[in-house]
Amino acid sequence: MSSIVSSTDDVAPFDAGWRARACTGLDEAGAGLLDRAVQWVREPLQGLQASTGEPLAAHGAAVVGILAELGTDAVTRASALLTLLPPQSSGSLARGASDPLLKAFGAEVMSLVQGTRALLRLGNLAGQSSDSAAAGGEQKEKQRKMLLAMAADLRIVLMRLGSRLQSLRWYASTRTPCPPEFARETMELYTPLANRLGIWQLKWEMEDLAFRFLEPQTYKDIARRLEEKRKEREGFIEAVVAQLQAALHDAHIAAEVSGRPKHIYSIWNKMRIKHLSFERLFDLRALRVIVDDERACYAVLAIVHALWTPVSDEFDDYIARPKPNGYRSLHTVVADEQGRSFEIQIRTHEMHQFAEYGMAAHWRYKEAGARGGLQAASGGYDRKIAWMRQLLAWDKDEAAPDAAAAAGAGAAGAAGATGAAGTAGTAGTAGTAGTAGTAGAGRAAPQARRGGAVPASSSAPAPAAAADEHIYVMTPQARVIELPAGATPVDFAYYLHTDLGHRCRGARVDGQMVPLLTRLATGQTVEIIAAKSGGPSRDWLNPQLGYLASPRSRSKVRAWFNAVELQQRIAQGQALVEKELQRLGKTAVNLEQLAQQLGFARADDLYVAVAKEEFSLRQIDHVLNQPVQAAAEAAPRPAYPSAQAREVPAGKSGVLVVGVDSLMTQLARCCRPAPPDDIAGFVTRGRGVSIHRRDCPAYAALVERQPERAIEVDWGDTGDTVYPVDISIRANDSPSLLRDISEVFARLRLSVVGVNTQSRRSLAHMVFTVEVKNGEQIGRALAALNELAGVSASRQ
Repeated sequence: MSSIVSSTDDVAPFDAGWRARACTGLDEAGAGLLDRAVQWVREPLQGLQASTGEPLAAHGAAVVGILAELGTDAVTRASALLTLLPPQSSGSLARGASDPLLKAFGAEVMSLVQGTRALLRLGNLAGQSSDSAAAGGEQKEKQRKMLLAMAADLRIVLMRLGSRLQSLRWYASTRTPCPPEFARETMELYTPLANRLGIWQLKWEMEDLAFRFLEPQTYKDIARRLEEKRKEREGFIEAVVAQLQAALHDAHIAAEVSGRPKHIYSIWNKMRIKHLSFERLFDLRALRVIVDDERACYAVLAIVHALWTPVSDEFDDYIARPKPNGYRSLHTVVADEQGRSFEIQIRTHEMHQFAEYGMAAHWRYKEAGARGGLQAASGGYDRKIAWMRQLLAWDKDEAAPDAAAAAGAGAAGAAGATGAAGTAGTAGTAGTAGTAGTAGAGRAAPQARRGGAVPASSSAPAPAAAADEHIYVMTPQARVIELPAGATPVDFAYYLHTDLGHRCRGARVDGQMVPLLTRLATGQTVEIIAAKSGGPSRDWLNPQLGYLASPRSRSKVRAWFNAVELQQRIAQGQALVEKELQRLGKTAVNLEQLAQQLGFARADDLYVAVAKEEFSLRQIDHVLNQPVQAAAEAAPRPAYPSAQAREVPAGKSGVLVVGVDSLMTQLARCCRPAPPDDIAGFVTRGRGVSIHRRDCPAYAALVERQPERAIEVDWGDTGDTVYPVDISIRANDSPSLLRDISEVFARLRLSVVGVNTQSRRSLAHMVFTVEVKNGEQIGRALAALNELAGVSASRQ
């Protein structure tokens, strides 16, 4: 790509030689449009300089030259010049139809100018960032996404990339020191965009120039170590391509052969990532061969290995063994007679399409690493990139002229329908499906490239994601925040910090006060106005009012109100407990100890139960007035380990053995009967009568073997006797599961005498042995446990 040398005369760049290059591929109408744009900017740009110090007129002329080499349409080239006009020269963009620029050039040019100025504004804000968090890799990725989200028309991105490349060229040609921040921003924002969109001719030159300014010594060292100059290496590639094409023609194999030498930054990057020495790089020169089917792939491989000498251990068959991300191709490294090695990739059209536009796209595994292709596509953003790259490729696909023409038609129709997107300060709010239809249209359509008229009634192919799933807004410190589409300033506040969301009372968007239910748009700068204290409004949870679009924000608001409600219940319950203690004259009681005596883990749990009327205050009187001696003389309550059966002396189990007096009985641990279960007895040797539930499988097996030992039993006067029963619980494992279950038992005042737990694959199985007096207590316990979220309880 040839660069255009800047002249000190601000008018000289627009001479006859420049016009011939700038109008390449345009018809008379397109050239006329570009001429009118030159007349508009010639005088206003005299004596003006860009922020880099470059003469503004020379910069614009060079950018148009770059866009001409990319094959863009006349509208794009004219817009690149008009974007440079000072605001007072182009008129106020907020005046709508009264704007002279709109009258002179139409809505399509106006839309491109506004979109480009909006991206310039974002670049300036990012450059002035005072937030250290805005400099991280995640932030750079969000900035790239925001640039693409705002540039609904691909031509805006092309203009920005062309402008950045020209600035780098100017720094290099004039030997003006390039600020490191400028070069670093190029590497972090602009070259990844060019890479993702497949605009290789811009990407490699920007990378090399930025790398030259950031690492001058390394750049020079690699340049010296290259044995040939770039032109010589390119000549080598051309010769190899011609030789391979001739051999394929003789073998009657239809193939597309292309190639180019690696640039300096790519060489350094591969050495760094793969820890290779310069001598171990075999793909400084690379070719790609695209054929019709897999059989042709291997036929081409055989021809390649016959023409040149294969390099051992440098062959990969990703067709037979695809990469984990689905990438398929043949890679081989060969050397010519002089020992110069080069890499050749061989693939079918389908494989190439997948590698370029699918999940294994070149940019994805280059930027994300070896596992990059495994990442799921991030919704509309990735689909938009693939769609843009296909638009770029349409002008090279001679088999689909109708599709290209349709894309060009959409450019005129969609741009006219969308009109102005807003002022430069708020541009980007019109990034809708309508403007998306214009993306890359001039690049794709032969009519638009020549500047010819296109029927406005034609429709462009809409991208797969017409409505973006996310928006990208900025803090006043230029930190990019990703939010769901339709997000409001309240969502923005909760994303920054939960407490800031609670205290949010107002917002400024691009410096203007707006209501809290305002829908934000990509590219806007949002500032939150917060109170010193306070909480959210219940109106925020009303979906019909539209204060919140993010489930994350709604959950935080609900959590705040739940916490407030809990504190209110605790305060209410504490007041009731203290009032009861005052009535009893027991104000000196330790409340934490009292709660534990009543079966609660903490005093707060007691207060909540009292407030919910799940606990009677009369039980406090019973506990406090219970005589200590009576408690000491009372029969100790038996405890039953979960692994052992409980033996009850005769007359204490509440079981009557029909026809026998004073016979020892024991409750079987296999089924753990409790009143009013239907029970049966089995006479054991030396251990009295074992009491089973009548439906117990173990009892049925015993009776089947020794039916004479079966005996009738029934429940007698059980009194205050307690019986151990097993309750089986299955639930999703969580940190609070055991606490929730324990609270149920404590609230029902059931003693747990044994626990057995197992957890596998986030599923928990627990068996609790609890003491009950009758079946009613078992029923209440099971009902309360089954009310817990994700818990299934049953009696074993």
